[in-house]
Amino acid sequence: MIVTYNPDHVGDVLMVIVANDQKEAVDFERKGDVARIFIQASNQTVGWNLFNASEYLADLSGNGQISLNEAQFSQINQLLKNSGFSEQLTEDYQPKIVIGYVESLESHPDSDHLNIAKVSIGQEVLQIVAGAPNIEQGQKVVVCRDGAMLPNGTLIFSGELRGVNSEGMLAAARELSLPNAPQKRGILVLPNEVEVGIPFDAEAHWHSN
Repeated sequence: MIVTYNPDHVGDVLMVIVANDQKEAVDFERKGDVARIFIQASNQTVGWNLFNASEYLADLSGNGQISLNEAQFSQINQLLKNSGFSEQLTEDYQPKIVIGYVESLESHPDSDHLNIAKVSIGQEVLQIVAGAPNIEQGQKVVVCRDGAMLPNGTLIFSGELRGVNSEGMLAAARELSLPNAPQKRGILVLPNEVEVGIPFDAEAHWHSN
């Protein structure tokens, strides 16, 4: 789930993305201040737009991808119900951009430049296909999990790269819009003492030269 709120550029609209539309044709239905976005062919819900969001959600703030608390999830689900929609959001409190550790690395069987990494993020090990030339086993890295949104608006979903499942992305400093980030290809490699599994914090974890 990806939740975004950007009142300065979008207005008082909370956008909730619950599935990847896979570039299929989508449509929407609006009831009051709630719009449901769905895939035309399957009727699968891929997102919700909540207009005048600050009138319904307490303590709503942020600029970009945000996290919702228990009360806000409850308020959204009540709004969906009151608007005549039967679907409800499933609560999701997992941080989406976290510190990971590259446990193992092997070459992709159908590529001469991709690698398959097993990356621990604490309580879970993800399989991520990466093309970074500087990736090595034993590194501390920044993991963009399924449901992450980069500062430039790019959405990260699990998928396949050349037939191999990939559960996210390993990020470069420039992809995270860090100040004075190198513009060359390559993932951001963090110091060994950084704790695995915690959310990535640019102020705490990024020190440009």
